[in-house]
Amino acid sequence: MVEFLHYFPEALSFANLIALLFGVIGGLILGATPGLSPTMAVALLVPFTFHMDAATGLVLLGAVYTATVAGGAISAILINIPGAPANIATLLDGYPMAEQGKAQTALYICFISSLIGGLFGMVIMILFTPPLARIAIQFGAPEMFWVAIFGITIMAGLSSGSIAKGLIGGMFGVLISTIGYSPILGIPRFVFHDVLTGGVAIVPALIGLFAIPQVFSMGEKLGVTYSRPNYKPERGVFLKTLIENLQMVKALGIGSVVGTIIGIIPGAGGQVAGLIAYDQTRKFDKDPESYGKGKPEGVAAAESANNAMVGPSLIPLLTLGVPGSPTAAVLLGGLLIHGLFPGPDLFLKHADVTYTFIGSLVLAQFAMCFFGILLSRYSYMVMSVSNLYMVAAVTVLAVYGTYSVQNSFDDVIVMFSLGTIMYIGSKFDFSSAPVVLGIVLGPIAEDNFLKGKMIADVSVGVWKYFFTGYANIIIILLCVGSIGYSIYGELKMHGKQKKIKKEAS
Repeated sequence: MVEFLHYFPEALSFANLIALLFGVIGGLILGATPGLSPTMAVALLVPFTFHMDAATGLVLLGAVYTATVAGGAISAILINIPGAPANIATLLDGYPMAEQGKAQTALYICFISSLIGGLFGMVIMILFTPPLARIAIQFGAPEMFWVAIFGITIMAGLSSGSIAKGLIGGMFGVLISTIGYSPILGIPRFVFHDVLTGGVAIVPALIGLFAIPQVFSMGEKLGVTYSRPNYKPERGVFLKTLIENLQMVKALGIGSVVGTIIGIIPGAGGQVAGLIAYDQTRKFDKDPESYGKGKPEGVAAAESANNAMVGPSLIPLLTLGVPGSPTAAVLLGGLLIHGLFPGPDLFLKHADVTYTFIGSLVLAQFAMCFFGILLSRYSYMVMSVSNLYMVAAVTVLAVYGTYSVQNSFDDVIVMFSLGTIMYIGSKFDFSSAPVVLGIVLGPIAEDNFLKGKMIADVSVGVWKYFFTGYANIIIILLCVGSIGYSIYGELKMHGKQKKIKKEAS
């Protein structure tokens, strides 16, 4: 903490502040573009930092990372398409709020919650980096497998219909994630066409499952505009939203803590943090049925979680050289091209660069919130566009975002195919969220199970390897509790429906 305060003024230098502002503003714009994930945004900028001062280059990359995670919520709330996987949970309540004419409020909640969660994660990073790094490195294959299973148990609660539909959608997502060559065994699975040889990448799947059904739905209503007669920037809206947001202590607390924990676990990512935080907040709410219908707490939990993940995801990177997220892995490249190698020496020999970088991440949280709120004041312009133009714009963005990931037209075909299937499924009340969750968590569960089994077969055995140890037991109990609560919630909802029908008759 002393070193951080000593080097913090370096983050306020003119060059670093300019890099910070450009990074935040550009990151918000890139984050709001479907398909341009934080990882891609940071990767695109790494070569441009080669001729910069080491500290300034890292400030730019850190600012873009911070802003793109929050910026993805803009498209999630306004057009029901998450800008990045980390914003999947945000649209579950954010888009319904926009449909109710509360898009500006939803965006205010998004950026205020992002600031709170981001600052919480940064404080944890600054104060507890060494012990948290030791905890993170202890998460091996069995712990990561159970973390993925815990995420999979959330599927039941993410469907707008019943538990069964949530589980069917989730299992469909897991099945999709197995398409292509197994990264562990090297054998092809379900490759019945050349298009599927490379498997189904997360970005084409994400855009297809959320964007294409939206395009088809808007196409059914061509000529209709997203008119919001009373939706203009109003005096007092920000202050009112700020007060309400700060009163969401439970949602912000759960989101920040979950985001921090998921952040320090290598490989989990913001999408897992957002979905788990959203699910846990819903379960601890007195009115869980209101989630998915425009509940502000849902937006607050998701956004505080995926931004709380940013700082802690850098802890194993800076101390051990183990990236806590895909974007952190790209940042590792940014460190290496400047001759900075992760480990204890980074905090001893290069303390000026390291703590300037960490200080800039704190400043980036405030800049992200400020500029995000400014953008939110003009979001009504997007909501007033004709469906005809929205269909064209979203389709172009979907194709561009999908193609740009691997420069492959095969991804575009996969994206449209999944979108068409999801559009048909939406007519039967199936939700996109469980499917995406299955696609995200399927490989994590499968790869870590196979790795763990290989190790277990030549050591203590599968049962002892996966079912012993404090971390494994705690996560298994959380899985059981999550399943039990989902069943309890379903039975409770059916009881209420029966009671309403009885009273109506």
